Amino acid sequence: MLAADENLPDLAGGASPWVADVYYENHTARRRHAGLAKFRNTLQVEADKQMGDGWAVRGILRGSWDGVYRMNKDEYGRRAGGPILLENTAAPLLPPVPTTAGTPLNLPKVPHGGGINNPIGTAIGLPPTNAFGFDLAANPNDAMRVLGDRWHRTEGGIAFGVPVRPCDSDSRGCRNFGGYGDLNVHELETPEFNDRLDFLRELYAKKTIPLADGTELFVKLGRQQVVWGRTDLFRVLDVVNPVDYSRNNIYDELQDIRIPMWIAQAEYRMGASEAMQDQNVQVVWNFDKFRPNNLGQCGSPNVMLDASCFFRGMANLWDNGGTVANFASVPPGVAGAWAATDFGPHQIGIRKVHLPEWSLSNTQLGVKYEGITKEGLAFSLNALTYRSQLPSLHAFGTGVVNPFTGGTGNTTPPAAGVPVSRLIAFDVHYPRVNLIGGSVDFQISEANAAIRMEAALTQGEEFQNTARRGLYSENRVLRTVIGVDRPTFIPFISKTRATLISAQLFWQHIFDHERQDGPLGTVGMADWEDNFIGTLLIKGFLAGDRVNPQLMMARDFRAKAFTIAPQIEWSVTDDFKVTLGANFKYANGDNHYKFDDTRSANPYPPFTTYTASGQAFVPGSAGLAGIEPLGRFRAGPFGAAVAEDDIYLTVRYRF
Repeated sequence: MLAADENLPDLAGGASPWVADVYYENHTARRRHAGLAKFRNTLQVEADKQMGDGWAVRGILRGSWDGVYRMNKDEYGRRAGGPILLENTAAPLLPPVPTTAGTPLNLPKVPHGGGINNPIGTAIGLPPTNAFGFDLAANPNDAMRVLGDRWHRTEGGIAFGVPVRPCDSDSRGCRNFGGYGDLNVHELETPEFNDRLDFLRELYAKKTIPLADGTELFVKLGRQQVVWGRTDLFRVLDVVNPVDYSRNNIYDELQDIRIPMWIAQAEYRMGASEAMQDQNVQVVWNFDKFRPNNLGQCGSPNVMLDASCFFRGMANLWDNGGTVANFASVPPGVAGAWAATDFGPHQIGIRKVHLPEWSLSNTQLGVKYEGITKEGLAFSLNALTYRSQLPSLHAFGTGVVNPFTGGTGNTTPPAAGVPVSRLIAFDVHYPRVNLIGGSVDFQISEANAAIRMEAALTQGEEFQNTARRGLYSENRVLRTVIGVDRPTFIPFISKTRATLISAQLFWQHIFDHERQDGPLGTVGMADWEDNFIGTLLIKGFLAGDRVNPQLMMARDFRAKAFTIAPQIEWSVTDDFKVTLGANFKYANGDNHYKFDDTRSANPYPPFTTYTASGQAFVPGSAGLAGIEPLGRFRAGPFGAAVAEDDIYLTVRYRF
């Protein structure tokens, strides 16, 4: 008779069985003015196994379902949005000419579809501003919101309707920006279950290989996160993986919102030397298909900088045409008189998103040298070549329909292939970026403090620039951060346990920053040449470290925006945790964010030649400013979310 286990397969497959933890988490948030903003239920499995021959395997599976799209469908689901009215500051100067829908043109606001067009322009003695119109049946005044209405008033600037329903309910303006922008309601509520297999948070094998000279080679292959940074909230060196801001804006831990990629990692561990306690060289090859940051789809609760709403509205304008508030100068030369204007398809907007296809040249490669000196100074030197994780908009001129002539150039009569200058019609690109940088960590024992420093210099990043023909420029950028962590006894918090105080100061400098004065305002780059963001975290440890109150504050100094986020975390047991918190935002005011929106450019002479005091503008923007579209870069993540105050409850249980 055979023994009980003789000749039977070893189902464990190695030296030890799988060790797994299973977590369930519910995150519920309520937002001012919007109601329920999140009802996310997450199940996560973390499993490890020691294999034979020194190999180990780790996997993290995560799936979530967010019920907000069904429970608050009037705000974020299939019933979101509605008919809109758009500002029309020229109204008092225009005679009450009715539109085809019977709405007088000289009302302070006009409905989508009620801007000046060829018949109305002719009736009041103006050249036609849109000889070809758009079809309200294809782009109806319904299921929309006004661009930017979640964080600012139009206030004389441009704005237009933005479709906000999931793309299976309303496909207008839907574009694939690399994992977002064209999602249906099921994909929005279950974001991990997609064609990029995002439910695989991690799945990699690793091994340490001893070498003959006493050094080691560590290898790690699979879907993983590579953490280069040493800072919180904002990234300087930590850019190997893109980030999913749609999950909870910037307020979740980076380990929960980094997007894992298929990466090969090798680390040569040299050990100690005469000058060093330890040192190693790491090579990282991200061979996955390109993936940008997920900025959140317009119509969902978290849309970083409200950028995706601009993208979706502009894509809809390109596909279907639409009404743009306060666009045409009526009558010419009168300050503050700008009429809502109808545009036809293929005249303005976003035409195409150029997502880099997989190729060897489109993969990303990084090298890091890391060491610890005999004195305890830890440092790294980093280099990385990668694709920008943020989109860049390139204005194009050929192939755009001239709204005055019907041709595709900017001459009269139209000449095919003649580019249009500074027209707000864009393709989206993700340029190649090269980064060099480093970090330093050290202790100041006399002050009982730890210091963290990072710096990164990039080449190849692109910024919107209204002084350039293509409305963008390529600039070098320096980013630095210094952080200080100090345990401090604060008696009114705890007399027996130190409170953690952590402060950080970020600085970003854009080289060759371009700004110049135009007849009506500043022209050039909306982003600040130098910007500073400070953060402060105060975290207490009470009741045997089971109760942890904390207060996080952050200030964007140039945007004059501020956020404060109190939170208290209670570990009821080793397996059950409850967190109650909130985040509140404050900003200085909308006028601080206004910048040139290129309405006053001259793309179609002689029709669009704007005159003031008898002087005609040369081709280029005169600097007329509004909050859209570039004010979001001046407002930053706090200013652009100023109306999104949340109160939340998180419950987490480990089985």
